[in-house]
Amino acid sequence: MSGLTTAADLGRTCALGVECARDLARHAARHPELFPARPFDPGFFHSLGLVGAFGSPWATAAELRAVNRAALWVFAVDLLIDHVATSRGEVAGMVGECVAVAAGKDPDSPLTRFLAELRDDFGADPRWRGQLERMLTAMEREWEWRESRAVPGLDEYLANADSCGSSFVNLSHWLSLGDPATLSELARIRAASDEVQRYLRLLNDLTTHDREARWGDANALTLGADRTEVTDRMARHARAATELIVPLRESDPRTALYLERQMGFNSGFYGVSDYWGEL
Repeated sequence: MSGLTTAADLGRTCALGVECARDLARHAARHPELFPARPFDPGFFHSLGLVGAFGSPWATAAELRAVNRAALWVFAVDLLIDHVATSRGEVAGMVGECVAVAAGKDPDSPLTRFLAELRDDFGADPRWRGQLERMLTAMEREWEWRESRAVPGLDEYLANADSCGSSFVNLSHWLSLGDPATLSELARIRAASDEVQRYLRLLNDLTTHDREARWGDANALTLGADRTEVTDRMARHARAATELIVPLRESDPRTALYLERQMGFNSGFYGVSDYWGEL
């Protein structure tokens, strides 16, 4: 019966992922300017739905709506900064406008209208606005590295890991749930989340290097790090994340499991596929 139980659990989680994917596709359809069919193909929405479901398989689709939509917005702004913007002024203007809308300004673009929906749920929390600004500033910095052909070292590159948006998405999730145990330990949890983010940044770089080289995206390997160096650093950040997660298993077990499952799910996922469709 253990095999049947495991299969049933996986089936429920996959079904939850499908429900999340459907919600994401419906929401993206409300913002068609942000989500062209290339690279936002059907597989993209299913991938994003699955990562949310496998991170919190005990949740409902409604409980995962905030984390999923925050992730969806991250992909939209990432595409605009990396592949649509053509000048430093355009990138800086986009970042400044998003920060202003997060602080309460009325939106006036498709990107900021979507952001305003998130802001209405989280914007009163200065931690959320601060993490949003950190992410956008990091994205802008990566754009500048690419355009100037700068070659940051691996330490500098990883110090900019907020660009991938993982910690922003996580914080949105925890604030949306409002769990007292999580919110009471949010500083420690965010430190663990940042270590997980650095691990995921390098995992992405290792497994999507060919695609990112074609797209011109920042990548540790493209910037000169070799695979051995990257895998060594991944192991270091995995250990650091685990050391921070272990104490949470007693005080906030679901958050601890959520962070562990993020690393585990993506390690398996990236061995087969990628979130993005073809550009």
